[in-house]
Amino acid sequence: MSRRAPGPPAIRVRPPREIRRSRRGRRHSCWDHLVAAPLWPLHGANLGTLLRTCDAVGACLAVPRHPWVPEALERGNTLRRPACVHWVNDPCGWLGRQRDAGARVVGVELADEAVRLADLPAARVRTVAVLGHERHGIPDEALDLLDLAVEIPMVGGGHSLNVAVAGSLVLYKLAGLL
Repeated sequence: MSRRAPGPPAIRVRPPREIRRSRRGRRHSCWDHLVAAPLWPLHGANLGTLLRTCDAVGACLAVPRHPWVPEALERGNTLRRPACVHWVNDPCGWLGRQRDAGARVVGVELADEAVRLADLPAARVRTVAVLGHERHGIPDEALDLLDLAVEIPMVGGGHSLNVAVAGSLVLYKLAGLL
């Protein structure tokens, strides 16, 4: 068994300054490409986590106007700067308007026609990633507004992931970062 010679570590961790320089130089342009839409949320903690993912992949977050949502976003916004959040009064009406404007509407849902996450192509046009309720999924009236359903395969006993985890996986894939 050979021993590694003493010296610098085999893995170099990049310092924060170098990481900042490698990121995009311009500010986020609202609605330019990718939108996460957890339009039927159950838990505020999931919205805060998803907000952080949106920043990481350069996406906007569209959320319903429930009284508890602003506080949940504020509590979860560890970025300590304003995030790209848009308020939705009528989820199905909003999704229909997004499709009419040319956006591709992708729902994270268990469906017979669903594409597996590994086969989901990166977004090439403005794309809305629709996330349903943690227990009930995407409502029936919104399923007709989807252009595509994506399924996240699971081998465990549960039938779904929470909205923050599922949304983060799909957003990274749509952003072309996975």
